Amino acid sequence: MGIKVALRKKKISKGRLSLYLDFYPAIPNPKNGELTRREFLGQYIIQSPKTPAERSNNKDTIEIAEDIRHKRQNILNKPEIYNEFEKRLMDQKRLSETCTLVYFEKLAKKRVGGNMDNWQAAYLYFKDFLLGESFPFSQLTESVCEDFKEYLLNTPSRKSDKQTLSINSAKSYFDKLKVILKQAYKDGHLQIDLNARLDSIKEEETHREFLDQKELNQLANTNCVIPVVKNAGIFSALTGLRFGDIQQLKWKEVIHIDGQGYYIRFTQRKTGGAEMMPISDETYNLLGTPKDAEDEIFSGLDYYDCSQNTDFKKWFTDAGINKKFTFHCFRHTFAVLQLLSGTDIYTVSKMLGHRSVKTTMIYAKVVDEMKRSASEKIKINR
Repeated sequence: MGIKVALRKKKISKGRLSLYLDFYPAIPNPKNGELTRREFLGQYIIQSPKTPAERSNNKDTIEIAEDIRHKRQNILNKPEIYNEFEKRLMDQKRLSETCTLVYFEKLAKKRVGGNMDNWQAAYLYFKDFLLGESFPFSQLTESVCEDFKEYLLNTPSRKSDKQTLSINSAKSYFDKLKVILKQAYKDGHLQIDLNARLDSIKEEETHREFLDQKELNQLANTNCVIPVVKNAGIFSALTGLRFGDIQQLKWKEVIHIDGQGYYIRFTQRKTGGAEMMPISDETYNLLGTPKDAEDEIFSGLDYYDCSQNTDFKKWFTDAGINKKFTFHCFRHTFAVLQLLSGTDIYTVSKMLGHRSVKTTMIYAKVVDEMKRSASEKIKINR
């Protein structure tokens, strides 16, 4: 008489059912050799599913458990045929017990530049969501991932507990989880491709503030109490460089090529991409007197001075500019003015260091709207 293997359910916490195999007659436990009737699979379903996602997750989990039951029964009754398969099944179970937080943190640490900061933030939000508890991949379901999405859309920002995360920040962090899920499926930690089942958070189109040519000239000809802030801001508007890249720019990265002019040769902090950017003589003059190769060009530049400091805001007020402006808006200014002057979008995209021209298209839309608005200003009365 062969060994019968049945799939059973046991109630546990939080309205869940734990799936396990029931053996008759009892079989030796592979860990201690003692006879046992049960083997818990580390697979869980929701006792009373309420949403389509929960019902779908239950169905998939039961299918996996039933597949394990069928294979376990074959292994027990035909060991000479299925020994190798049993080993593979045990490997799958071992991989499924890997902690998602440990795996997430490991992949996040492989990122470089500013992208690493974004990954680290995504990891920390996921850790807060899980309350810092060890959470194996075997418990990670579509429903849990959807709960994390909802958490991101409603949780306070780590930078300011008075404000929730922006839609686009939430999207960025949730997309990081999707990358983790995709890789975990490839590595065998997940038996279901959860990433393919999850929709990203829809990106929110944001208003990108910028200066027109007249406003930029006004600002350049207005005194700023913190000279390094003024020079760095105008430099960003003329090059499109991010604050982080400007802040760490050193004199050794500024080179001159006879017959061609000045260039900046640097590595983008956010993307890690190596860049060779030509700059005009006017832009070069903003850098001041050359110093030692390892010296920072904009020494003493602090992000607070370029965002929250009242002197930064006063600089704009004194120039007659009434706009909610941040340092990053100088980069927007560069992109818009380049496109308005006729520079093609692929060149602008390259100069901004974007990985895809799709990212640059937001500026093309701004320019198109400006042209449309301008075209409607001349009217003929009939």
